[in-house]
Amino acid sequence: MENKGEILIYETPDHQMKVEVKFEDETVWLTQKQMALLFGRDRVAITQHIGNIFKEGELDKISVCKDFLHTAEDGKQYSTTFYNLDVIISVGYRVKSKRGTQFRQWATQRLKEYLVKGYSLNEKRLSQLSGSFLQLERAIKLIQQSGSSEQLKLSEAKGLLEILSGYTQSFILLNRYDSNSLEAERLNTNITYEIKYNEAFEAIIELKKQLIRIKEASGIFGNQKDESFKGILGSIVQTFDAQYLYPSIEEQAAHLLYFVIKNHPFSDGNKRIGAFLFVWFLERNKHRFRKNGELKINDNALVALALLVAQSNPNDKEIMIKLIINLINS
Repeated sequence: MENKGEILIYETPDHQMKVEVKFEDETVWLTQKQMALLFGRDRVAITQHIGNIFKEGELDKISVCKDFLHTAEDGKQYSTTFYNLDVIISVGYRVKSKRGTQFRQWATQRLKEYLVKGYSLNEKRLSQLSGSFLQLERAIKLIQQSGSSEQLKLSEAKGLLEILSGYTQSFILLNRYDSNSLEAERLNTNITYEIKYNEAFEAIIELKKQLIRIKEASGIFGNQKDESFKGILGSIVQTFDAQYLYPSIEEQAAHLLYFVIKNHPFSDGNKRIGAFLFVWFLERNKHRFRKNGELKINDNALVALALLVAQSNPNDKEIMIKLIINLINS
């Protein structure tokens, strides 16, 4: 079972609590009712904690919730919202109860064990590397193998890797990228421009005219399949309690690029439109250039990043979003 991960069993000290856990998509899922049982609190308190977790932007609701068919006590099946391990842990660290305290003590001890164990493994691993070029060489291979239909050229990957090496600066971030543990840090919440459907679509029409003029696009470029593009923009600027669910320029830009490319709202040109809107949004928010006047993401890097998003596994959405954010902030 090497590299398959481990499952830890949590049991209350009194051995009297048992919760049936659903395991799917490499995580565990519980309903609010099950979390209430787990932490010894009523369901109203659990609902409030979950609402605050999403309100404060600690977790992205779309990626941590899922509806499953659940068999109730009457034998009938109902569509029920389940929450993954990220939510369970977050609630566990917020809830005030005896069982909540016991859970936190257990979870903290396990985290300490894995931090010590992980540090030792990483230290041993890093000592075996002769330099950063081995990490970059691995990244080159990863990018070159990322797509079967559209292989990245080395010249295109070079632009992305230049930024990768610039923002990592050390083995720490390289290791975080390799282990899917990148964090979104140093975010700019000064959103001065909120993307709007009419303005965005007008910009796409102008892009289409220019590309047709130089014979780089056909008449179907930018044709909307349905209302999904409008839905994407709506999800980017969605709010809860008058606060953006994606409260920073980097988060909105990253989700804009990802959703347009992965959701294919247009008949043709999704990658080009996604890349264009990504740059356009950063420009409108005065966030496209570094303080020294250089582009935060150059042309080659943008091409490589768009192709990497297109060929990425949907299960890797969060790591891709964090990668884009780190590239913007590199």
